[in-house]
Amino acid sequence: MLKYQQTATEIEAYIEQHTLQQGDKLPVLDQLIRQFEVSKTTMTKALELLERKGIIFQVRGSGIFVRKTNRKGYIELFSTQGFKQNLVAHDIQSNVLSFELIACPEAIAENLGTAPGDMVYFVKRIRYIDGNIMCLEESYYRQAIVPYLNREIVEQSIFEYLETALGLNIGFSDMYMHVGKLPETIAEHLELEAGDPALTVETIFHLTNGRPFDYSVITYHYEHSQFVVQANGLYL
Repeated sequence: MLKYQQTATEIEAYIEQHTLQQGDKLPVLDQLIRQFEVSKTTMTKALELLERKGIIFQVRGSGIFVRKTNRKGYIELFSTQGFKQNLVAHDIQSNVLSFELIACPEAIAENLGTAPGDMVYFVKRIRYIDGNIMCLEESYYRQAIVPYLNREIVEQSIFEYLETALGLNIGFSDMYMHVGKLPETIAEHLELEAGDPALTVETIFHLTNGRPFDYSVITYHYEHSQFVVQANGLYL
């Protein structure tokens, strides 16, 4: 975990420990810097992360305020953080079904902005939340950007490894969602029946420099997945 992420986690804990409610004001920036013993840059990035997560909001000239916290167990649908960072209050585990280095299929290459045949890591795993099946995840990572993965890493948080060990700066994502009926092959993995409802989310993750590095298809278990979207600003 990077320093600003650790600081953001500590501020979240501070909010919880002091039972701060929506609208309560946090200490001013300089005081937060002294209190958490970090640089201004680290604190600024931590606050930006908390704002993106919907934990706080900042009002220029007025201060930093607590925003209503998410209901527990809800997944931030538009987050670029991994499940373990998204659902810190829950036990998130993985069962790796497939892990291999393959030549990138043409359809996947289109999504990753790379050439067919370029090498990609393919990871297929079932993700669990508090012992219940949450989703089936199939991901492709460009080896040119993610030079090394192993089974031990993919059994944990891949995104945490990318940020802490490889120093990659994860930026934004493009998401494509559809609701349909489960095919038999996926239903088996989710321990559901073919034809049961499912939300499938295709996501292309980019670094802050705009380079796509991960294309993922996640099919959620309809009984064990619930979502929140926290919007900033007005949409007309």
